[in-house]
Amino acid sequence: MREGRQPGEAEAAGRQGFAAFVARHARGLDRLAYLMVGDEHDAEDLAADALLAAWQHWDRVRQADHPLAYVRRILVNRTSGHFRRQAREVTMLGRLKFLTAHDTHDPDTAVVVDVRSALLRLPPRRRACLVLRHGFQLTEYEVAETLGVSVGTVKSQTSKAVAQFRQELGDAASAVAEALQAEARAAGTQRKGSHAG
Repeated sequence: MREGRQPGEAEAAGRQGFAAFVARHARGLDRLAYLMVGDEHDAEDLAADALLAAWQHWDRVRQADHPLAYVRRILVNRTSGHFRRQAREVTMLGRLKFLTAHDTHDPDTAVVVDVRSALLRLPPRRRACLVLRHGFQLTEYEVAETLGVSVGTVKSQTSKAVAQFRQELGDAASAVAEALQAEARAAGTQRKGSHAG
């Protein structure tokens, strides 16, 4: 008789592995979802749904070459479904509410809204390439793996996304891209520092 883990031990190890995965990557998945949909609450729901789907298939996810890429792909795919559902649910009142200007005293709010709305006007695949490539500093290969497309598709979609983004925002687009990259570097530095201890 072979010695090995008992079924309860394997299940406990799976739970621990998933808990470690969530602790390490949940915040980045939330951020990816937010950059994809532009709404904090919807982003949290989408990230949670993606993590739930990952848990339901954890054996398959953890055996993947790159589990994080696997879960990012789940999230990006769910984002597409989110937009389809949202389009069906929008009513005239919702459209009017969206178009209503928000009263604020923050001078940067207009810039943030412009950036967010410009990002949301990008087609989903272009938005995903732009966010993963520039917001998360993934290589073209990593983006391709995450989205299940070729590196050439990533290059062309990212290039088109950047061009469209710059056209819509003008000179502010370059500043935004630099800010996204600085934020991603800062988040990476914080993560490395938190895992050092």
